[in-house]
Amino acid sequence: KTAFLHGELEEKIYMVQPEGYTVQGAENKVCKLRRSLYGLKQLLKQWYKKFDSFMMSRGFSKSEYDYCVYFETLNYEKFLISVFYVDDM
Repeated sequence: KTAFLHGELEEKIYMVQPEGYTVQGAENKVCKLRRSLYGLKQLLKQWYKKFDSFMMSRGFSKSEYDYCVYFETLNYEKFLISVFYVDDM
């Protein structure tokens, strides 16, 4: 459940202060996000970029036909195939 909360943002994103957390005397100010927040449109893209860089750094190759499939050749007879699917519903 928390995987989506750890994505780094590439652009500056501001939001209104959440209800119940407004600062007295600064009600008209906005909050600048430091990390992705559940529900952002950029969320899945940022999470995928982080996951992709992790898999590539571990020696996996990405399939040319399906971007959700990674594979690694262990030796001439054994392969490790990893398939992931993310549904943000």
